[in-house]
Amino acid sequence: MNKRIYQILDFDKVIEQLVEHAATSLGKERARQLKPETELTKVELLQSETDQAGQVIRLYGDVPFGGITDIKPSLKRVEIGGVLNAQECLQIAETIYGGKQLRNFVENIDEEEVAIPIIRELVGQIELLNHLEREIKSCIDDNGHVLDGASSKLRQIRMKIRTNESRIRDRLDSLTKSKSKMLSDAIVTIRNDRYVLPVKQEYRGAFGGIVHDQSSSGQTLFIEPQVVVEINNQLSEARAQEKAEIERILRQLSQEIGTHHPYLTHNVKILTQLDFIFARAKLGRSMKAAMPKMNDQGIIDIKQARHPLLNEDEVVANDILLGEDYHAIVITGPNTGGKTVTLKLVGLATLMAQSGLQVPALDGCRLAVFDEVFADIGDEQSIEQSLSTFSSHMTQIVKILKQVNHKSLVLFDELGAGTDPQEGAALAMAILDYVVNKKARVIATTHYPELKAYGYNRDGVINASVEFDVKSLQPTYRLLIGVPGRSNAFEISRRLGLDDQIIEAGKQLIGTDTKSVEHMIESLDTARRQAEQDYDDAERTLQEAEALRDQLRKELEKFDQERERLYQKAEETAQKAIEKARQEATEIVESIRQMQHGASLKEHEWIEARKRLDQAAPNLTDKRQENKALHTSAKQTFEVGDEVNVLTLNQNGTIIAINADDDIQVQIGVMKLKVKKRDLRLIKRENPIVAKPLATVKGSHYHVKPELDLRGERYEDALAELENYIDDAILAGYQKVTIIHGKGTGALRKGVQSFAQSHPNIKSSRVGGMNEGGSGVTVFELS
Repeated sequence: MNKRIYQILDFDKVIEQLVEHAATSLGKERARQLKPETELTKVELLQSETDQAGQVIRLYGDVPFGGITDIKPSLKRVEIGGVLNAQECLQIAETIYGGKQLRNFVENIDEEEVAIPIIRELVGQIELLNHLEREIKSCIDDNGHVLDGASSKLRQIRMKIRTNESRIRDRLDSLTKSKSKMLSDAIVTIRNDRYVLPVKQEYRGAFGGIVHDQSSSGQTLFIEPQVVVEINNQLSEARAQEKAEIERILRQLSQEIGTHHPYLTHNVKILTQLDFIFARAKLGRSMKAAMPKMNDQGIIDIKQARHPLLNEDEVVANDILLGEDYHAIVITGPNTGGKTVTLKLVGLATLMAQSGLQVPALDGCRLAVFDEVFADIGDEQSIEQSLSTFSSHMTQIVKILKQVNHKSLVLFDELGAGTDPQEGAALAMAILDYVVNKKARVIATTHYPELKAYGYNRDGVINASVEFDVKSLQPTYRLLIGVPGRSNAFEISRRLGLDDQIIEAGKQLIGTDTKSVEHMIESLDTARRQAEQDYDDAERTLQEAEALRDQLRKELEKFDQERERLYQKAEETAQKAIEKARQEATEIVESIRQMQHGASLKEHEWIEARKRLDQAAPNLTDKRQENKALHTSAKQTFEVGDEVNVLTLNQNGTIIAINADDDIQVQIGVMKLKVKKRDLRLIKRENPIVAKPLATVKGSHYHVKPELDLRGERYEDALAELENYIDDAILAGYQKVTIIHGKGTGALRKGVQSFAQSHPNIKSSRVGGMNEGGSGVTVFELS
C-alpha cells in the first residue's frame, strides 16, 4: 500500500503508540516497520498471535523481557573476527538470560487454562545457551568489569597492582605527614596514571623526582617523588600486563560467542518477534479493543466502533455494516457532524486489522482484507503547484480510479466539492457509479442534496447520515445507516430567533422535489426514533423479566433446600424410633427364648418371627433421591436383570427385555408389563459373578464344600445360610458335613444344634473332636 495513506488515516500515529508498548529496542524497531498484510492467511495468523498474547497478559500480567538488548551489531563484529569489549559481552549474556526467563515464563503457563500454541512454538525455538552465559558471567561482573577470576594470570597481575599501589600510598602518605608545609594540599593524587603530590613551587627541589603537571597559576607542581618512581614504573608495567591479559580474555570470549553466532542470531529474531506480538496485545488492551474476524469477501461489520486516537470518554461509538446487502455508503449531513471521523475510522480499523492489531469495537466484529485502501480526505490545495481545492481532489481521484478494483476500499470525503454544485453533484454520482461497478467497497461523504436520492436509485448503495440535535444545535455524532441527512437550516434558524415570516418565505423558494425529499427524510427520521424508543422499551422489559426469572429460580432453589432439610430431619427422627423399637423387640425375643429352654418353639420359627419383625419396619424413601430420579430417569441406562422401581405403580420388579422404542418389559411377581424408560428408577444391578467350583461330587452338578464357616455372621443370617447349605449338601450327595460356628458366647452353637434336631434330613449331630475343632465345630450325619 502507498505510505501516503498512513498519514491520511493517521496510521502512523497508531504505530507511534505501538512503539511505546514494546519492551525492548528490538521490539520498537520492529514496530516502526509495521505495515498491513494483504493475504488472508497471514492476517489471520497475525490476529491469532495478538489474541494469544492478549490472553497471557490478561491472566498473568506483564511478560518478562528484562535484560534483552539489541546485540545484532556485536554479532556482526564477531562474525568477521572482531573482539568485543566487556560491556558487549555482558549484553550478550544478559540477552541469553532474558530469553531463558521468557521461555520459562511461557512454559509454566497452564495449558488447560489458556491455549497459546503459537506463542509456545515460538518460545520453544529459543536456544538456552546456558554454557555460554555461565562462561561470560564467570569473566565479567554485572557492571561490565572483567573479574579477577577470569584467569589465574589476571588474578596474579592484579594482586601485584594492588601491592604496588599500597606501597606507593604508604610512602606518599608518609611524605604528606612529614612535609605537609611544603604541599599545597596534604593529599595524594594522580597525573598521567602515576601517583603524585601537589608541591608548592618554592619547595620543588625538596622532593626530587619527576614533574608531571602544574596548576593554572603555576604555584603548584604535581611531582612524582623519587622514592616512588621505581614502584610507579612497576605499577605501570603491571597495568600494561593487565590490559594485555584482559584483551586476551575478551578475544577468547569473542571467539566462543562467534561459534554460537547462528543460535544467537536466531534468538534475537525470535525475541524481536515475541516483543512485537506482545506490544500489539498491550496496545489492544489499552484501547479496549477486540480481535476481528477477517474475511476476503469485502465484508465490514463492526459494532460500537470507536476511533482509536480520540478520547474514549468523548468519542461516540457507531455500528457500521458494509459489503453484504450494499457495497457503498453515501453519508450526507452538515459539517462538524462526524462524517470525516467515520471515514477515517473505517479506513484506520482496516489498516490496523490487516497489520495484526485489534480494533476498538465489540467482540465479534468482522473486517475484510483489501489489496489497497484509497482515500481522498482533506483539502490538499497547493499554492506552489497552482492547484485549487477542486483540482487537488480530482488529481487524487484520478489516481484512485486508475487502480481501483473489487479488492479495494475507497473513501471519498466531500466528493465533487469545490466547483459548481450541479456539476459537482453530477460528477460525484458518475464517479460513484464507476467505483461501484468495479465492485469496490465505497464510503463517501457529500453536501449535495442530489446525492440524497442516489442511494434509492442504485442497487448496492445505501444512504446514511450523522444525527443532529436541533434542540441543542449540536451534532450527536451517531451514524444512521439508511437515513439521508437533513440540512436542518430552517429549524436551526428558528431556534436562533429568525422571524417565522422569513423562514416561511424561504421554504416557498425551495423546489418541490427538495420539499418532497425533506419530508421523506423527516418521516424516516421520526419512524427511526419511534423504532429506537420501542426497542429500548422492549429491552427494558426483557431485562425486568430476566431479573424476575432469576429471582424465582433462587426462591425455588431455596424452597427445595428447605424441603430436603425437613425430609432429612423427619427421616432421622423416624429412623431413631425404629432402631429403638427393633432393639427392644430383640431384647424381648431373647428373653422369651431363654425362658422357653427349648420347650415348644423351634429355632427356625424364632428366625421367621424376627424376619417378620424387620419387615414390619416402614420403608423410609429418600425423597431427594426420588425427586432426582424423576428428573434423571430419562438419562439412565438399563440392562436386562436390573432391579427397578416402577414409579407409576410404586412397585419393584425385574427387567426381562428392552425394546428398540425405549419400552422396557418388567416382571412384577407373576405379572409382566411394558413401561416407559422415564417411569423407571434403577434400584440394584447385580454384577455377574463367575462361580468357581469349591468341591465337585462325581456325577453331580452341585458344587459345595463339605464344611460351612458361620463365624462372624449374625444369628438369624447364619441359620438361614445353614438351612440353604444343608439342602445343597444333600443334593450334592454328602453323607457328613462340618459346621464351623466358633465358641464365642455359645448362642450360635446352640442354634446350630437346635436346628439339627428339627431338620428331617439330619440323622445325628455331634461336637467336633480334638482334631476337628473341638466345641467350635458341630458335625452332621445326613440321610
